Amino acid sequence: MAGLDKTDIEILQALQKNAKVNMKELSEELHISKTPIYERIKRLKKDGYIKNYVAIIDNKKVGLPLVVFCNVSLAVHNEEHIQQFLEDIKHIDEIMECYSIGGIHDFFLKVVVRDLESYDEFVMKKITKVKGIVKMQSSFVLNELKHTTAFHIHL
Repeated sequence: MAGLDKTDIEILQALQKNAKVNMKELSEELHISKTPIYERIKRLKKDGYIKNYVAIIDNKKVGLPLVVFCNVSLAVHNEEHIQQFLEDIKHIDEIMECYSIGGIHDFFLKVVVRDLESYDEFVMKKITKVKGIVKMQSSFVLNELKHTTAFHIHL
């Protein structure tokens, strides 16, 4: 976090709440003119603090209400097999997120689909085709209790 000051953090927090924040309002709130804010945002983007700007879509409204978390274990743990696994899952649209994890399993996947039948089809026609998976354990989300994309940034 070296290189971030209080103003940078305030800008990042404002953008996390609303990436389309009104710059006039933000400049009034931060007591800085718009030009320095634009310059800071440009620098924060160039330095990789801001990865991207996106619209967060309601999965239920677009007909994808079922969220499933899958723990996946691979048979072989060498670089070649892991890279092949990662390359294979990149092309599966239902997999929204993938994390390498420590513990009993190797990877943690977030899968979003229409319904149980769609999940069964995902398992049978897609994930079973990924080489090297020896074990998979699924947990179905019953109710989303908290979902945020904003980090609480400290100085």
